[in-house]
Amino acid sequence: MTIAPPRSTAELEEHLSRPDDLVLSAIEVCAGDVVVVGAGGKMGPSLARMVRRAHQALGSTARTIAVSRWSSAEARQQLDACGVHTIAADVSDPRSVAQLPLAPNVIFMAGQKFGTQGAPGHTWFTNVVVPALVIDRYSASRITAFSTGNVYPLTPVHRGGATEEDAVAPVGEYAMSCVGRERIFHYAADTSGTRASIVRLNYAVDLRYGVLVDIAHKLLNKQPIDLTMGHVNCIWQRDANAIAIATLADCAAPPWIVNVTGPDTLPVRSLALALGVKLDCEPLLTGLEAPDALLSNTQRMQDRYMHSLLPIDTLIDWVAEWVKAGGTTSGKSTHYDVRTGAF
Repeated sequence: MTIAPPRSTAELEEHLSRPDDLVLSAIEVCAGDVVVVGAGGKMGPSLARMVRRAHQALGSTARTIAVSRWSSAEARQQLDACGVHTIAADVSDPRSVAQLPLAPNVIFMAGQKFGTQGAPGHTWFTNVVVPALVIDRYSASRITAFSTGNVYPLTPVHRGGATEEDAVAPVGEYAMSCVGRERIFHYAADTSGTRASIVRLNYAVDLRYGVLVDIAHKLLNKQPIDLTMGHVNCIWQRDANAIAIATLADCAAPPWIVNVTGPDTLPVRSLALALGVKLDCEPLLTGLEAPDALLSNTQRMQDRYMHSLLPIDTLIDWVAEWVKAGGTTSGKSTHYDVRTGAF
C-alpha cells in the first residue's frame, strides 16, 4: 500500500506524532504521567505529541509534560494547543530541576553535540552533569534516555554494524561525553535501583533535516558529496519516536540498551544517485568509500519491537518531493560525513 507523503508542515507533524499499537501498548503498561525532558529539540515536540495522542486514544487522564527552555515559542504554543503541558525550565540548574513535577515515566532527550569542538566543557556538563541532576529528581521513575551510535567505533562495513554487546570506543569529545551520560545511568541503577532504557540512535530523518536532506541539498547546490564515510543507517523519525517510547516498558536496572536505526547498511553513493534522479541533478561525487563507517546493528530492536518501519525507498521519495516543493528545512547539517568525531 502506498503511503501518501506529507505535503505541509501540519501534515508532517501529524505523521511524525501518530501513535501505533506499539506505542499504545507501552503507554498502557507505563500508566501515569510522562515527563519529556529536553522536549524543545528536533525530535522532542513530535515525540511529546505522540505520547499525548496515545494518552488520548487510551482515554487516559495522565499528563504529557514537556520540559525545555523553549528557544522556539512557536513549538511550545503548538504543544500547548494539542494538550501537552509545557514547562519552561533550565535543567542545568539544580533549583529548576528540583521544581519539576514527579512522574512515573521520564523520557530524557537533553544533550549537546554541535559546538563540542569549541566548548568541550559545556558539552561534558550538558551530557553528563545534567543527566545526573535529572536522575536525582526521578530516581524512582522509569527513564528512557537518548544516547547515540557515536559511542561505538567505526566498524567494518561488511560486518553490518556494531551490536549492543560490543565494547564502546568513542571517537572525539562528543562521543566520550555520551559514554559518560550512559555511565551515569548505570551508576544510578547500581546505587539507587533506577530503571532505565538507553536508546542508541543513529540518524533519524525528518523531512526538514537528516542525512537524506543533507545529500539532497548538496545535489541542488551542486556541492561535492564526499564518499569517504561511504555507508550510513537511517530511520524515519516517526519510527524512532515510536520505538523510543516503547522502551519505557523495558526500563531495567542495569539499563536496557538498544540500537535504534534502520536495519539496512546504505551506501551514500546509492543514496546520492537515487536522489539525483528524483531531483534531476547529477551528483558530484568525491573520494572513495572507506572500509569502515559509523554503523549499528539493529537485530535486538527488530526482535523486541514488532514494528513496521517506513521503507527507505519511500523515505527517499518523500525527501525529494519535500525539497523540490521548497518545504521548510532546519538548515542544520547532521555532519554524517565526519570521521574524526569533531563536531
